[in-house]
Amino acid sequence: MLCQECGKRPATLHFTKIINGDKNEFHICESCARERGEGLPGSPNGFSIHSLLSGLMDFDPAGKGSLQGQTPAPPPRCEECGLTYPQFKKLGRFGCSSCYKHFGDRLDPLFKRVHGSTAHVGKIPQRSGGRIKTRREIDRLRQEMQSSIQNEEFETAAKLRDEIRLLEKQLQSAEPG
Repeated sequence: MLCQECGKRPATLHFTKIINGDKNEFHICESCARERGEGLPGSPNGFSIHSLLSGLMDFDPAGKGSLQGQTPAPPPRCEECGLTYPQFKKLGRFGCSSCYKHFGDRLDPLFKRVHGSTAHVGKIPQRSGGRIKTRREIDRLRQEMQSSIQNEEFETAAKLRDEIRLLEKQLQSAEPG
């Protein structure tokens, strides 16, 4: 594929820009990318995973940015290791385990944007995962029951309630001791 800009050299940089909902795909060569100011992987001004995370961490969902005419509040700092939030953004890693607690309010929106959730839902071990699967099923049924109640589907909700009770009894009988 040839560069869309010059039409002479092979396109080595392929990217998609979405601005205000408009999606544009670009296929350009290195020299045209430099002229346009687009970053190139591996180059001094190029793309890195740290710059990606830094961009995500600058996300301010509550609009807590400083107002004009006011002095900005000092950046949050970990009381254990002394790492500031701007330092964390630059490094891309924490200084200690307490950083999670001190920067938690800023991390939840980040995790939600990156992973789609703030709760980890990983794989369950095949042999010992029966109890975990049962608990998840109970949680799912409870949500479904609440939805049925809101929709005034009380017969369905009663069946779900009975199913939940049965699963809870199974969990209690399977508990050791």
